[in-house]
Amino acid sequence: MSAPTALSSGMINLGDLRVHQLQGGHGPPVLFIHGLGSSGYMEWRFNLEPAAVRHRVYAPDLPGYGRTEKPRVRYTIAYFASFIERYMDDCGLAAAAIVGASLGGRIALEIALENPRLAQRLVLVNALGLGRPKPQMAQMAYGLVTVPHVGEAVMRFTRSALRWAPPRTIRRVAGRFAGSSSDLEKVMDDDYLDNLREMYETRDFHNAYLSTVRSLIHPRALLSGQHDVSQRLSELKMPVQLIWGADDPLFPVAHATRAHALIPDCKLAVIEGAGHTPQAERPDEFNRLLNDFLSA
Repeated sequence: MSAPTALSSGMINLGDLRVHQLQGGHGPPVLFIHGLGSSGYMEWRFNLEPAAVRHRVYAPDLPGYGRTEKPRVRYTIAYFASFIERYMDDCGLAAAAIVGASLGGRIALEIALENPRLAQRLVLVNALGLGRPKPQMAQMAYGLVTVPHVGEAVMRFTRSALRWAPPRTIRRVAGRFAGSSSDLEKVMDDDYLDNLREMYETRDFHNAYLSTVRSLIHPRALLSGQHDVSQRLSELKMPVQLIWGADDPLFPVAHATRAHALIPDCKLAVIEGAGHTPQAERPDEFNRLLNDFLSA
């Protein structure tokens, strides 16, 4: 493959919302949607430039995240999907291949199911929505932040911890929740930690994160299967690629294998030695799988 292509970073106005995005490359369009507590430039930091060698890539920060504005709204899957649809329209994209990770995968599924003309191809990476998460990990990851006032205190504590805790400690704690067995100094390098600290410094991010957790993936909603769209997967008519980290502690590989059997035109790739974020933990293998699927 050719050398990675440089991307441009900038702000655009989407109605009255200021949106940060990364764009670059030439070729068929590919839209990347990040997950909870992340951003386009953090989630896909190892993937966008390689993809831009053969494609025009787009990676916006969702409202409330990254460097996009953080309005006081109710953050729901429908709200995020509507944002992506407006973003595509603003970029002049009648359709694109859509790549979504975790919560971003559930947003991508919402678009593919409700407005399928927009999704030429679909790539789901350890995505929410294909089954119920493991109960213990869901409670550990999200239980406290769903409690009024307690969640706010947790966010303040996390912001403080990011300031004073040694990077090695931050990586070890994050790796436990992500299920990563990779080199955490590479997966969460100093630039990544700086970007994470920057995001946690803003109170509006705290509000957006808590609103997302409470309205989208409250443990009771997760465990009840409220956001599970497995029964609708047969409606997906576009080609679909599932890319899954074998050691994901929240969304097990069983979610992907079941989805693979239910989606008519579907490929499944399980990346050994990766947890919830194979795109960062095993980027070379992930990028090869993504390129092969997009180029087929």
